[in-house]
Amino acid sequence: MKYDVAIIGAGPGGIFTAYELLRRRPDAKIALFEAGNPLEKRRCPIDGKKIKKCIGCQTCAIMNGFGGAGAFSDGKYNITNDFGGTLYQYVGRETALELMRYVDEINLAHGGEGTKLYSTAGSEFKKLCMRNGLTLLDASVRHLGTDINYIVLENLYAELKDGMDIFFNSPVRAIEREEKGFRVICDGREAQTEKCVVSVGRSGSKWMESVCSSLGIETMSNRVDLGVRVEIPAAIFSHITDTLYESKIVYRTRKFEDPVRTFCMNPNGIVVNENTNGIVTVNGHSFEDPSKKTENTNFALLVSKHFSEPFKDSNGYGESIARLSNMLGGGVIVQRFGDLERGRRSTVKRIEEGFVRPTLSATPGDLSLVLPKRILDGIIEMIHALDKIAPGTANDDTLLYGVEVKFYNMEVKLSERLETQIPGLYIIGDGSGVTHSLSHASASGVFVAREIAEEI
Repeated sequence: MKYDVAIIGAGPGGIFTAYELLRRRPDAKIALFEAGNPLEKRRCPIDGKKIKKCIGCQTCAIMNGFGGAGAFSDGKYNITNDFGGTLYQYVGRETALELMRYVDEINLAHGGEGTKLYSTAGSEFKKLCMRNGLTLLDASVRHLGTDINYIVLENLYAELKDGMDIFFNSPVRAIEREEKGFRVICDGREAQTEKCVVSVGRSGSKWMESVCSSLGIETMSNRVDLGVRVEIPAAIFSHITDTLYESKIVYRTRKFEDPVRTFCMNPNGIVVNENTNGIVTVNGHSFEDPSKKTENTNFALLVSKHFSEPFKDSNGYGESIARLSNMLGGGVIVQRFGDLERGRRSTVKRIEEGFVRPTLSATPGDLSLVLPKRILDGIIEMIHALDKIAPGTANDDTLLYGVEVKFYNMEVKLSERLETQIPGLYIIGDGSGVTHSLSHASASGVFVAREIAEEI
């Protein structure tokens, strides 16, 4: 099979590369390879009744498949350069914002119309944070919700499927360089292509490292984010979420000056499992449909760890902590904040007697046996800091699920065109280490598609 462009990964980066290429060059022959299933076949078997824990499916329906790991997220597109990646360092600040606004327009045109765009600009809440040693980052936030996000992806797929070859359940094993382009090798299938765009997301971080090693592509050590997912009654944060929906709040710990930040806030949402490279971690979702809303709000508290010489394996460090959690709890561990501060493990009885009803079936335990003291101390400090702006956050019955880990690929050395030193090979999205969000990953796909459209 011969193509003008091969795209590896059908997450947001790959989808928007394909969309923009098809729009600008409908005559181009394009292939899209995805390790997981089509959207309609992505079903996690965990139902909370018969199957309560991860059973290690061959391909994780939450992490892989059309839409990538973002398919079942709560569909938050943050339009900002302040967080979500460093795309602006390659394409320029204004260009990055223009690309993210363009992505927003596409989402609205494919089923996202009517959803709300929130903004932190001029917020009184920003002043409240500053008075209490917290920093609220600026952003405009489009919240689609898990349900509307799914509809947008369905409509995008309907538009793409007839204009290109899409191969599901086709994990790419290797990329080989040829005289005029590349050979993409899958199980039982090979393709030759002039241009190759790699967009494998965080779940493809290990594979990405092997590809860079085999092709001699230079990489730099990145970071890993470690922490917990907090679940509280929605009323405690309602004065924040009703106005801002997603609030990125940063706190610096007193002793070590480590930054701790909120991440992926889900008002009236649910806590979920996710499987990354065979390791079960925790995440959160929320919905636009009122019938699917819960009485709780959840968000992550994360501490970023960067490593210097001689240690380079930040993902390996995060994996080892997540594996310890899986070993002790058989998956995700849940603990009441009051139990954590008292130095005791939570039990089924203590969880049941609490006032916060868990939305995820997890094993009651002790997170102090899993997370390093420095990280856990920072999280406890942050919870007490948040309690000053949202009283009740530090209640005894607040639930902490662990661990939440955000893996990042080794940052790949790229040109300002997001191209490696090998001409024609582009690496985008979260798998590049450059982007860390739906909006930035999607924008990187649009940018590369425009670059390629001018050349092929």
